[in-house]
Amino acid sequence: MTRNDFILETKQLTREFKGFIAVDGVNLQIKRGSIHALIGPNGAGKTTVFNLLTKFLPVSSGQIIYNGQDITALKAAEVARMGMVRSFQISAVFPHLSVLENVRIGLQRKLGTSFHFWKPESSLNTLNEQAMHLLEQVDLASFAQTETVQLPYGRKRALEIATTLALDPELMLLDEPTQGMGHEDVSRVVDLIRKVSANRTVLMVEHNMNVIADLSDTITVLARGSVLAEGPYAQVSKDPRVLEAYVGTVEEAA
Repeated sequence: MTRNDFILETKQLTREFKGFIAVDGVNLQIKRGSIHALIGPNGAGKTTVFNLLTKFLPVSSGQIIYNGQDITALKAAEVARMGMVRSFQISAVFPHLSVLENVRIGLQRKLGTSFHFWKPESSLNTLNEQAMHLLEQVDLASFAQTETVQLPYGRKRALEIATTLALDPELMLLDEPTQGMGHEDVSRVVDLIRKVSANRTVLMVEHNMNVIADLSDTITVLARGSVLAEGPYAQVSKDPRVLEAYVGTVEEAA
């Protein structure tokens, strides 16, 4: 396997907070076109890794390589423009706009016209067809004119994915996409992630192991800020070190 097969790599990625090492020398290789899951017990460093990758936190040491380019020193907006987008970065933050309008704003950001408020609204209608196409992809076309605040929780997460897709990401990072959902919503979002992962790469943090088993090509397990294990679900789920990390967490919490 060559370097070109990996869309994202980290080399000895480290983040320290006043003497506490939250992420400790993490090496990741995310294969292009795959669904890669990042899991681990609470406090393992998953969210911190996500924050480092998407430039919400600066790296203490190490490198982040995206499509062969060192992006370690770049800013969040620069990384997003390169095609690496985290779902909540451009989620539906306008609860009193319609579902369609929220996706249209995402498309405006892609075009760099987000803040051209002086343009007549009619000029935005050219984006409506694209927005409706995205809503169809996430099964929200029938909710296009619904005020976003009225959407059920699971549908709001689908809208977040639609607004992410509006930026046409090559690598999509999903942070707990099924958190807080009932079984029906989880099944819908799993199907949605599988659908939108066609022709792109997905890196996700997720706690629901059924979702992980169903979707993931590769799983990286973090514990205490370091990589504990990596591989397909069938391998990782039987790894004694992984079982100990999770069981140990349960025992400590008991």
